[in-house]
Amino acid sequence: MKGLELIKKAFALQPVERVPWVPFVGVHGGFLTGTDAETYLKSSGEIVKGISKAVEEYNPDGIPVVFDLQVEAEVLDCKLRWSESGPPAVVSHPLAEGKKRSDLKIPGADDGRIPVCLEATKILREKYPDIALYGLITGPFTLALHLLGTDIFMKLFEAPEEVNEVMEFCTQVGQKMAEYYMDAGCDVIAVVDPMTSQIDPVTFENFVTPFVSRIFDEIRKKGKLSSFFVCGHAQQNIEAMCNCRPDNVSIDENIPLDFVKEITLEKGISFGGNLKLTVVLLMGSADDCREHTLECLDLGGKTGFILAPGCDLPRETPLKNLKAVTALIHDPYQQDVVRTLEKKESTLEIFNMKDYGQAEKVIVDIITLDSESCAPCQYMVEAVKRVAPHFEGVVEWREHAIKKMEAVSFMSSLMVKNIPTICIDGKIAFVSQIPPEKELVAAIQKRINEKLKLKIRSKRSEFILLGEEESQCRELQERAMRALTELGKDVEIKVVTGREKLASYGVTQTPAAVAVSYKIKSEGSLPSVEVIREWLKEL
Repeated sequence: MKGLELIKKAFALQPVERVPWVPFVGVHGGFLTGTDAETYLKSSGEIVKGISKAVEEYNPDGIPVVFDLQVEAEVLDCKLRWSESGPPAVVSHPLAEGKKRSDLKIPGADDGRIPVCLEATKILREKYPDIALYGLITGPFTLALHLLGTDIFMKLFEAPEEVNEVMEFCTQVGQKMAEYYMDAGCDVIAVVDPMTSQIDPVTFENFVTPFVSRIFDEIRKKGKLSSFFVCGHAQQNIEAMCNCRPDNVSIDENIPLDFVKEITLEKGISFGGNLKLTVVLLMGSADDCREHTLECLDLGGKTGFILAPGCDLPRETPLKNLKAVTALIHDPYQQDVVRTLEKKESTLEIFNMKDYGQAEKVIVDIITLDSESCAPCQYMVEAVKRVAPHFEGVVEWREHAIKKMEAVSFMSSLMVKNIPTICIDGKIAFVSQIPPEKELVAAIQKRINEKLKLKIRSKRSEFILLGEEESQCRELQERAMRALTELGKDVEIKVVTGREKLASYGVTQTPAAVAVSYKIKSEGSLPSVEVIREWLKEL
């Protein structure tokens, strides 16, 4: 059966002989042809060459034309930071920087890089009539966040009318982009809205469902198929996504495949996912890929399931790994062989984190897929960068992009399961949720306060013996040690000698003794002058 027919059958929840395979080839297409990401995403010719090479190597049933969630944002005056190895990142937010909603216009088919995407679609449609072409558009909530910045999360509660106005505009943009792709020859329109993983189901139903549902309705009227694609820890929103009436829901490795299967099939919707991008496809062996692919095939079953990576493929994903996936999908005998093989034990190194977080500074770790290519990861890193100046010299922050094995080991050592996640001194603090500035500041300050208390409490009391010479303090030292033994106290005894040091203590007659103790006088509240005066009386 041809790929497009197989995809249609799976979307219609009809049993299939073989699970359809849709590799999400984005800038990986440039890797296949030796082209950097920026050059690739700005050229319809390069996109066609990259996708053609992917079709040749991976024998897919469906494939996206372009995987770049910044195309619409760029047209709408968001500035981009380009990368050689991944899609660009949005680095400015027009509606947070003085522009009004009325200043923004619905993009035309000839604006920005839209014609590049459409020209590539038309060429690929003619070249591969039997493969399902996916047109990927930026979901309205993610596009609204590109325009408003992370202020959108506060505005959801403080200015819901403003958010609704922007969402209405972003929905119209989405409808137009879907129309452009469908007219150019796409069979499936995927609404990719990763930032919805950052909100709860009630907020989703109030601010996403009414808008994104209209895009799916328009796609259905045109006789095309639709997919709702979200990455990140969006498990809480799967049912809400289904209620938006797409034909398919596609997810990444943050969400268990069997969980998604149960909900989507009950709702009469197909589902896709969730091959692990980094640990398996990027950094694993061909055997790892075969084993994991079989696991997904067995979990997904042959009704309504489309095998796909959890997001767009990292640019340098090894060719041999994806060809191993392809071969397994098309060969039932190889599946039986892999099924009978003994599973390998994980060789992942786990770090000893027993003493992590004991340094003078507070360490903020952000575990990401890669902030240059993953929107939720990017905005979580930006949230930390924004508050870091409040704690200059006290807080140090680090990003751990799990495209490197060391970062994967670090993630596992901290027992982090979802991406992106913020850890403070080795403790998980914010899971797949971009924290409001006040909450993040409060969480870091709380840890600073805890460390200060620990530092004070760990400072042992001291009994300082002062004399012109050490021999002068010998008898006093013996008496002090006997007294401590009788009391069972843990107090450090120090002997201080020399005229200059004695003078610094204000001692004129020796031998002498000074008892020093350390006490916490505040537990976080602001003390009054009267209270401070009483403390000072004790000194």
